[in-house]
Amino acid sequence: MRHVRRRTLRRAARLAAVGGLLLGSAMVTRAVASEPNGTSAPPEVSVRSAVDTGSGLAERLGTSRTAGSWVGADGRPVVAVTDRDAAAEVRRAGAEPKLVSHSMNELKSATSALGSAPRVPGTAWALDYRNNEVVVRGDSTVSAGDWSSLTEVAGGIGAFVRMERTEGTFTTRLNGAQPILSTAGRCSAGFNVTDGQRDFILTAGHCGPDGSLWFADNQGREQVGRTLEQNFPGGDFSLIQYADGDAGEGADVVAIGDGQGVRITGAADPVLGQRVFRSGSTSGLSDGTVTALNATVNYPEGTVSGLIETNVCAEPGDSGGPMFSEGVALGITSGGSGDCVSGGTTFFQPVTRALIELDVRLITAAPQGGAQGGAASPAPSATPSAIAPGAASPGSSAPVGGVEGTQLLSRLADPRNVGPGLLIVAGSLVALVATRFIRSEQDRKAYQRHYSATWG
Repeated sequence: MRHVRRRTLRRAARLAAVGGLLLGSAMVTRAVASEPNGTSAPPEVSVRSAVDTGSGLAERLGTSRTAGSWVGADGRPVVAVTDRDAAAEVRRAGAEPKLVSHSMNELKSATSALGSAPRVPGTAWALDYRNNEVVVRGDSTVSAGDWSSLTEVAGGIGAFVRMERTEGTFTTRLNGAQPILSTAGRCSAGFNVTDGQRDFILTAGHCGPDGSLWFADNQGREQVGRTLEQNFPGGDFSLIQYADGDAGEGADVVAIGDGQGVRITGAADPVLGQRVFRSGSTSGLSDGTVTALNATVNYPEGTVSGLIETNVCAEPGDSGGPMFSEGVALGITSGGSGDCVSGGTTFFQPVTRALIELDVRLITAAPQGGAQGGAASPAPSATPSAIAPGAASPGSSAPVGGVEGTQLLSRLADPRNVGPGLLIVAGSLVALVATRFIRSEQDRKAYQRHYSATWG
């Protein structure tokens, strides 16, 4: 009876060890097959719903009863409204209303009046939805006389136009994530795009006029392509057609430094308060938030409207570089003031407008499980890609060169991915060896007892 119990226990132990081996192997396989640990999870559905709710309410109520929407610090949508009935409707929809004095129509009328005034280089204005104001800024190059004249114009519009002086100068920025050079200067490759037949670089329009030749080296030996279409001033975007018509491997990745990049999955418009990231060859990867929309900047070279205003820092050498969040393309670095030591203001050309006007699409990462790269994004959606302030990340990480071996090694070496599976495998192997040793030892002792009794 005792021998039967021992055999039963040994069999149960062996079965448990084999089951552990199978389970651990499955866990390791799943971890290796999954995305790298640096891959961020998609934004929560509830947050995306909040963004859609806010923008949808503003659109339904109209520009005479609302004055913009944004995502609050708690992740709930906030809609600026001009009357109590609109506030009640916003509240019933699950959003938070903020009663304000001036509608979107009034805010845009104010910016139109400012645009009609004599142009003053070094000035900029944007819509501040949270404070229900139009903020006018003047840099250090604006004279006291010009500032006084513009202040009179603002005073004639209303008290909701706020005047601010800022340090530094509003200038266009050159360079960016991946540097490209021409006789027009040094600029940045922003995002790769396609018209379905040829591939292009989408970059800042102030980088160079039509026909500019671009190279990857200072000697002018490695030709990248030629500027095919430029929009500047007015907008700030241009297309550089690749010399061989093909963006090549890794076209869906934007560089962020140290040989790493972020996979781009689509394009969208940002919302106020959204956390965003910018990559540039001078200052590297920087982050901040969207502080205003529909900004107008009077650069020395001309006026650009419809820009995104942020508190992300940038320096000369960062222009044309990509702005993104959660792997979604949002903007192209246009210009600004300040630096990454003292901080400053940076403006971005919205990607969606550039894609529509140039009739091209982003080259994006293929859906999970599909072939990598080469997939063109659909037409840009009007739905913002924002999530709650502070909750965003740049997006899924990837090597700039498109090499997958290092990703596989990093996943294997990351104990958070394969550690539990490897522990189960190791424990199961120990259990198998132990059961085999115990059985061998028991058989040896039984053999000794048998022959001892025979010889005795």
